[in-house]
Amino acid sequence: MSILSAQKITCEKSDRTLFCDLDLELNNFSLVHLTGDNGAGKTSLLRILVGLSQANNGTVKIQGQDVHAEQHIACESVVYIGHKLGFSSVLSAIENLQFWASQQALDLKREAVLNVLDILELTGLEDIPIKHLSAGQQRKVALAKLWLKPHSALWVLDEPFTALDVHMIACIEHKISEFVNQGGAVVMTSHQPLRLSCNTTVMHLEYKW
Repeated sequence: MSILSAQKITCEKSDRTLFCDLDLELNNFSLVHLTGDNGAGKTSLLRILVGLSQANNGTVKIQGQDVHAEQHIACESVVYIGHKLGFSSVLSAIENLQFWASQQALDLKREAVLNVLDILELTGLEDIPIKHLSAGQQRKVALAKLWLKPHSALWVLDEPFTALDVHMIACIEHKISEFVNQGGAVVMTSHQPLRLSCNTTVMHLEYKW
């Protein structure tokens, strides 16, 4: 059984068809790098895959279960990091992550979160309201989820390297490769070439007028 199966997906926005009858199958030990020009529908597709948006047609299943009929499956099996991070600006990094964990039914101890924030070079910033952090620091707080939900089956990542320096990009690339090589599945977008040591397939979305 595949981790992710999307069949005959059609998405229309503002009277324009972004993609039609799109199929995507993702198994263990595999990564799909989704490419395409701005406006081609990459973010729309990712949101459909995790059940945050509804396609005009088609079905999406994660581990054999429909993401809309069985909404809990995305919560249990998926880590989704969107282009918009979805944080509360007045909460701190650690408060935002603890709130996210409560939505995921994860029992996270403060010490566990602090350990991950240390890996991401955010030590000392954990209790500062996130609105006072830079764009790169906020992105790293979001990426901490990759460490904090270790038993997920699928990562869906929309431009995860935005605002990161070269050193941190390499750290995240290593984490992604490690996850895939241990049996995980990833679908992600990135405008830059990937330097990953795992099974990777490129899927290109054409911009349609």
